[in-house]
Parts: sequence; C-alpha cells; structure tokens
Amino acid sequence: MTRALAGFRVIDTTHVLAGPFASYQMAVLGADVIKVEDPSDPDQARLQGSDRDLSSAGMGTAFMAQASNKKAVALNLKTESGRDALKRLIETADVFVENYRPGAFEALGLGYEELRERNPSLIYCSISAFGSTGPRREQTGYDSVLQAFSGMMAMTGSDDGDPLKCGAPVVDYATGTTAAYAITAALLQRERNGGSGQFVDVSMLDVALVLCSPYVTGYLWNGSHPKPKGNRFPFATIGQYRASDAELMIAASNLEQQRRLWIALGREDLIKQNNNQRLDSHAEEEAALSSIIVTMPADYWEHFFRERRIPAARVRQLKEALADPQIASRPLLHKHSAPGTSTDGLVVPVAGFTMSKSAPGLSFPPQPLGAQTEEILRGIGFGSADLERLRAEGAIN
Repeated sequence: MTRALAGFRVIDTTHVLAGPFASYQMAVLGADVIKVEDPSDPDQARLQGSDRDLSSAGMGTAFMAQASNKKAVALNLKTESGRDALKRLIETADVFVENYRPGAFEALGLGYEELRERNPSLIYCSISAFGSTGPRREQTGYDSVLQAFSGMMAMTGSDDGDPLKCGAPVVDYATGTTAAYAITAALLQRERNGGSGQFVDVSMLDVALVLCSPYVTGYLWNGSHPKPKGNRFPFATIGQYRASDAELMIAASNLEQQRRLWIALGREDLIKQNNNQRLDSHAEEEAALSSIIVTMPADYWEHFFRERRIPAARVRQLKEALADPQIASRPLLHKHSAPGTSTDGLVVPVAGFTMSKSAPGLSFPPQPLGAQTEEILRGIGFGSADLERLRAEGAIN
C-alpha cells in the first residue's frame, strides 16, 4: 500500500542527528529523500558508532541508525557548479532541509529567499541550535550543549552529585521529530492553500524547553525551581526501590493507583484521600515501601504490581529490553537483507508508531557516500559531458 508521504521529494543537506532523523522519519513514510553531502567532508556521523571498522569505512552505526531509505548524492557546495546542481535538484523538490549555522546557506546563495525564487512551492526547513532569530542565532551547539544550556541537565542527577545529561541524545531526536512534524504540517497547509511553500525554523533550544514544559510553567507561575532529585518523585508511590536482587521502578501515580498499591501490600493505613496528603507523607511512605520491596526479587514485584494494574518495571539493560517479546510483536525494528554489503543483517529502529493504511517501513539500507550521484543528476537532465565538467570543477568525485 502507498505510504503517506509517497510522491514528495526531500533534499536533505543535514548532518549528525537532528536533521538526518527528521528526514528519516519522512523517508519511512515513503518520501523520496535525497541526502546531499560534501564528497570530501561528509556527514560526521558516518565516522561514529560502535564498530570501528564500519566507522572507518564511512558507514558508522551512528549514521546508519537514520540513513535507510535515503539516496546518497555527493556535491561540493563550495563550488559554483555544485551549487547550481543543487539548485536544479531543488526545482524538483517539495522539501529542503539544512541544519547549519544560520546565515551559512544564505552566504552560499542557498537561503530560503533565493531557493523559493526557483521553486515557490518549496518547504524550506532550517534546524539550528538557537533558531534563525535572536542574539544567539549564529552560535552552534550539539545535544549535550543544549541539555546544559536549557536547564535540563541541571535538573538531572542526584541532589548530592554533579548534573547529568540524559544517556540518549533526547534533544537531537526530539528536534528531528519536531522538524518532521512541522514539515508535514507545512506540506498539508500547502496542499490546502494554493501550493505556496514556506520557511520552517526549528530551534534545538526551543525544543529542549518544550521537553521541560511542566517545569517551565511551574517556575514562571510561582518561582518553583526544579532541582535534581535522582529517581525521587513528589509522591513516594512513584520512584525507584531496591528489591532483593535489582532495582524496581514503581509508578502508582494517581490516587486510585496508590489506593490499589497500599491495599495490595496490606497497608490500607497509608491510603491518602488527596495529593497534598501524599506530598506531606512522602518520608513515611518511602520508608514503608523500601522495607517491603527489599524482601522479594524485582521480577516478582513487577509481576505482582502489573497483575493489580499498578505500573512497575525492573530496571533493565538495553539488551534485555530489546529481547522482550513485546518488541518482536511490534513493527519497530527492521532487518536489512543486502548480501555482500556492509549493511547485510543491519537492524534499525523504524518509527515509534504504525498506521492501519500506510504504515512506515523501509525499502533499502543506508547508502555509501555519493552512491546515487550520477543516477540522480542524470534524472534531472545532466548528461555525460555535464558530469565530466562537474568532476573537473571538483563538484563531484
């Protein structure tokens, strides 16, 4: 069945994580994504990942995690002929995505105003650390820098330790998801309103603060400032407790769940009638739970609470989570079959959702640098003589 974004062409000049993930989420929905890289300075994620040999070959696992379903074109945009080739490609596109410092693409003659003259229906998405406006617009940054800058890092960790970043690059991936969502919304608006394109401006800092929304709102309302609390929550019935063999996370969040928890544990005396009572009783409830949970293994408690409709889970390693039968029951992971290539047997996450009529999916694995350069350029009218000229001028290899 045709996927939701089939027929839309996306030109992706992004690198590392946020931008590539945005175009990847469009690719899994069927968009024709063409990844454009500098032949002598490709996406740095190609050189990163858990396998040194793959990284050395320019096919690092950090790159391949969000590179499937993308055709690979290598163009040197520092050359006039390379820029001209990109502009001709833009004429065939619905979406253009870049995530360089604001002003960098304008300096190359590839800014939104220049490109919309060639393609008035173009959706131009710029992803940057701080956005395209404001006093910090030209400053660069990565996920860890934005976690630090936004206050997210300062509220993560224990109250007696150093601030901690999240183990996963949450700002990068949330930014990529936000960008894909915003681009898709812009495409929908274009289809409904006469076909004109627009500029989409995505800021990693803005996204990081959106991820902190309840804390932002709380602070701006009454000055309540978030502090690092480790795995401690305002209510004792939400939090991490040590079982006899491992750590357990319990999340009896609402009043009904905490009532079921205390009944299940035979401590009806600790049931509270409102959340203010729960806040005031944190120390007493925490001590009670700690003394009970430590008596049995974490798997026992996970099963015990789940049977009673109380969310709980043993703290797992990634390998354990991936081995759970729940993962196999969902279309989350895709295994590529590409005999004779470095991607044969590669397993990658696809998307965090499915659809009954146009589910996301993958058709082909990540591609080597520039693998489809000639194919794509010939498809927009470049002949053999044109390609030789581009080579001579250093625009392509």
